[in-house]
Amino acid sequence: MILRDNYLEKIKVFINKPVIKVITGMRRAGKSYFIRQIIDYLKKEGINKNQILYINKELLEFDFIDDYKDLYKFVKNSFKESENVKYLFIDEIQEIKKWEKAVSSFFAEEKYDLYITGSNSNLLSSELTTLISGRYVEISIYTLSFKEFLKFRGKKKVNKYEEFMLYLKFGGFPVIHNFNLDEEVTFQYINSLYNTIILKDVISRHNIRNIRLFQDIVKFIFSNLGQIFSSNSINKYLKNQRKNVGVDTIQNYLSFLEASYMIHKVQRYDLKRKKLLELYEKYYLGDIALKNALLGYKDEDISGLLENIVFLKLKLANYNVFIGKLDDLEIDFIAEKSGEKMYIQVAYLLETNQTREREFRVLEKIKDNYPKYVLSMDNLPTSNYNGIIRMNIIDFLLN
Repeated sequence: MILRDNYLEKIKVFINKPVIKVITGMRRAGKSYFIRQIIDYLKKEGINKNQILYINKELLEFDFIDDYKDLYKFVKNSFKESENVKYLFIDEIQEIKKWEKAVSSFFAEEKYDLYITGSNSNLLSSELTTLISGRYVEISIYTLSFKEFLKFRGKKKVNKYEEFMLYLKFGGFPVIHNFNLDEEVTFQYINSLYNTIILKDVISRHNIRNIRLFQDIVKFIFSNLGQIFSSNSINKYLKNQRKNVGVDTIQNYLSFLEASYMIHKVQRYDLKRKKLLELYEKYYLGDIALKNALLGYKDEDISGLLENIVFLKLKLANYNVFIGKLDDLEIDFIAEKSGEKMYIQVAYLLETNQTREREFRVLEKIKDNYPKYVLSMDNLPTSNYNGIIRMNIIDFLLN
């Protein structure tokens, strides 16, 4: 098993602590894999296997657990009565009706160390979730970063640029490494995964009837990575296609996709007025391979793909991420965490004076002392220009 060490370090501090560990993320991002990693860690720390119970609702053997009563009864029957801590792992818990009642009861007994996973952000937004409010910590799992991608590749010596171009094309779903990155097989798998997420986590869950219209909206988002737009923009696009749909419906569809972790919304922040803006935002994918598998990989899309990869890197590092607005200029990312802040511009290549002027000018206008980066694919050493760090994007991702 290849360890995803960064997540294990995040969760170690909460093991045997009186909080429910809620592990969230898109399907096939590696949540089940991570649970097995935690279980292996516990066993190495001397925890007896009889103290550990793993329930995976994607397995048919647990299909009989339909609601919180079934869950409570099964767990109670599975563990022997003892004073030892019981380690309970429940994978894809959203498939169990009113699961919060059972989990809240286990928590109240103070004999369980609880770990649950879910592939839908609404997992923590239902009325019943008030039963565990204030008693949980959420750990978000993302698909492989480029650093992890190299680890999964398992090569001792690599050409970083060649490997990054593979990452740019095939993304970070862990399971693709079982296919040796064969293009036909890999994209066939990712298309199947896309259909599973769309059908199971969005269309079926939210009872969407106009599936063709919904798919058109998905393709619009995928085609506009790194572009600012709004629900009205999508509405106008659909009207040009002679398809009528209300803005409210579009907003609902976007929220359903966000809940499945297939897309992430990034709001704009006005640096002068120091406030978030309500209109016009960007959307990034939970993994860029979804776009490449659905619409095909094209060189002209590389700028949006690069932005998407940097965004996921920042989220993995626990940053809050915004788009910056300064007068009529845009900053690709403002990243904030624990009083830290950095500004980032992402470009494919800085080949022309016009491109360099565009990327550096807005950062030069920001007068605070937080780090400022211009990231690109140019094969040049890291440099400093008027306090702005110009860095190769691959080096940034690996640092």
